[in-house]
This record gives sequence, structure tokens and C-alpha cells, in this order.
Amino acid sequence: MNPTSSSLRGRDWISPTIAALISVIVNYGGTFILVFQAAKVAGLSPEMTASWILSISVGVGITGIWLSYRYREPIITAWSTPGVAFLVSVLAITPYEEAIGAYIISALGFIILGISGMFERFVRLIPPGIASGLLAGILLQFGISAFGGAKADPLLVIVLFAAYVLLRRYTSRYAIVGILIIGLIYLISLGKVDFSTIKLAIASPVFIVPEFSLHALLGVALPLFIITLTGQYMPGMLVLRNDGFKTSANPILIVTGLGSLFAAPFGSHAFNVAAITAAICTGKDAHEDSTKRYLAGIVCGIFYMVVGIFGVTLAALFLILPATFIATLAGLALLGTIGSSLANALTEPKGRETALITFLATAANVTLLGVGGAFWGLVAGLAAHILIHGQFRHKPYRNSGIQHVEQK
Repeated sequence: MNPTSSSLRGRDWISPTIAALISVIVNYGGTFILVFQAAKVAGLSPEMTASWILSISVGVGITGIWLSYRYREPIITAWSTPGVAFLVSVLAITPYEEAIGAYIISALGFIILGISGMFERFVRLIPPGIASGLLAGILLQFGISAFGGAKADPLLVIVLFAAYVLLRRYTSRYAIVGILIIGLIYLISLGKVDFSTIKLAIASPVFIVPEFSLHALLGVALPLFIITLTGQYMPGMLVLRNDGFKTSANPILIVTGLGSLFAAPFGSHAFNVAAITAAICTGKDAHEDSTKRYLAGIVCGIFYMVVGIFGVTLAALFLILPATFIATLAGLALLGTIGSSLANALTEPKGRETALITFLATAANVTLLGVGGAFWGLVAGLAAHILIHGQFRHKPYRNSGIQHVEQK
């Protein structure tokens, strides 16, 4: 992929901006409630909660903008969703100052891993069919949720689905923005969203002096590091590879690690490359020209920074959107990526069975030893590949959508 894009025109920003907006809405509307739950468990004040939102939103915004601009690829950064889900349980028994110290240690771990280059070498060893099967398995639940919401609000799902199909036929490029607008009009017209409780307020950072303990190191820092690495960085890098982007994992680990390190004293738990929401910005819906999709990363970063500056205000705005709307919007936006991932996984007959094992094991989303389904799906696929084919190093399968390249 050419690292430089052709000259930009005004319309080149339309699709990337819409993809970025949907990505941000899905991120805040879908998983950000976990941050509020963790803050409540930790007994944080509204000011400290707002500082957490500010630091993590501005942090991922800055890192995403820098990485996307520097490498001209849509490198979307985000907070560690499995990490904050883990914190919901652990913050109840860990002093907050010690948790902040654990965030710092975890961030240092990512910086060291990026400098060493070990993670990138491991990613490049993964057979492309297994990588595509892993991505398809991760995204499957979101595709199913696009229609599963019909149990709660069948009319909303029917409206969004019908709009998507019609827009795909007549104006495919703007199908996602179309269902976004149509969905919002539908919700507002039926009074299903109430904006009256939203008040504009700017968040302020609150500095927490970190404390370090063996308990926090073993009980918070180490699990947070492993969960974020396996649950976010691994699938996030495979999302980029699946759409042909080839930036090494090393600078991404270093930049997000540094961002996490500086933001930790203000409440931020961990930055990382995004996975699910990244797939919205890395595919053709973000821009037909892959060299211009990096614009989605820049716009995404800007949106994150705006949300962070206004703290809980805009986060609350995303949270009032119905869960069915968020799930259906995300599922429909990811249909193309799910389809291409499955196609890539099953293209090469030699790797078809192990790719299918990876897909099914990942889609099962079994959590063992506190580690999520993405990691175990990858373990199952790699184990099957080694036992069936008797090798780990390989030549990339022909016609695969994932290319393994030298580090930049």
C-alpha cells in the first residue's frame, strides 16, 4: 500500500466522517456504560469519573490522530473494553491509588513489548486463514445482534433493515449514513429518545497520586496487561491486516503505551488499537480508495477529543440512544467486513478446516481463566493448524485477504 494518498477533495471526507461517527457512537453507546459501572464500584466522585472519561477519550483521540496521520492508515485507538469489564470486579477490593499505579505498570509493559518487537513477530506467524476466521468469529455476535434486537423493538429493526437494503441497491456508498439518519428521525419522531436531561459541561482533569503494591501488580496490572493484549491488540491488528494495512504493531504498542502512561494518573486504565469499531473504519464503506481511509482515523480521534472535553455530557448523550438502535446499526455496518472475513478464511482448501475451527471457537466466546474468547479461539486454531499440518511457520496462502509484510 502506498504510504501517501492522492490529493484530497472535500467529498473524500464524507464517507470517512460517517464511518468515524458510527464507530464512536457504537463505542460509547455499546460499551462505555462499563466505565460508569467501574467508577461506581470504586466509589469515585462525579469529578473523578469525569476525569476518567476526559483522560481516556482525549488520550485515544490524540494517539489515533497521530498514528493515522503518521502511517496514512486508519489506525483507530480505543480504551480496553475487556480491561474495564475486569475492573468492574477488581476495583471493589483495590484502593484506587493502587489501581492507578497498576495502570502505570501495565502501560510500561506495552511500551517494552513494542520496543522489543516480539508481538509483531508473533502476529506475522499467524496463518491468514486463521486470522480471518478469528475476525469473523469476533464480529459474528454483532451481525447476529443486528437482527436479534427485533425481540425488543421489531419495528425499529425492520425500518433500519429495509432502509439498509434499499440504500444498498440505489446508493451503496451512503447506505450506512442513510440508516443512521433514518434511525435518528424514527427515534425522535416517536419520542423514544429524550434530550431534555442533557446539560453541557466541560470536564476537568483530577490528578491521582499513584501507589504501588504487590497486590495491585499481581491482581490488577498483570491481568489488565494480558486481557488487553489478547482481547484488544491481537484482534485489532488482525482487523488492520484483514483490510490490507501493514503498519507494524511495534509503533502502535509504543504510542498507545505512552498515551496510557501519561493519562493513567488522571484515571485512564489503558489505550489500545481498536478491534470491533476499527472494522467500521478500515473497510470499503469508509472509502473506496484504501489510501484515503486514514481520514476516518483522524476524524474518529477528533470526535473522541470532543466527547472527552465535555466529559459525561456527551457520553450521556450516547447512552440515551436505545440499545437496539446501537446493536442494529453496528451489525449492519459490519456486514461487509463479516462477509469478506469469512470469504478470506475459507478461500484456501488447505487452511479451511483450521480457519473454521478458529471461527467457531471464537464465536462461542468462552471465557476461561479470566481471558476472553478471542484468545482461546486463536489458541484452538493455531493448535489445530500445528497438529494437522505439522508446522507453524508457513508461506501465506494464495488469494488470502491478509498479507504478511516486513516491518516498516
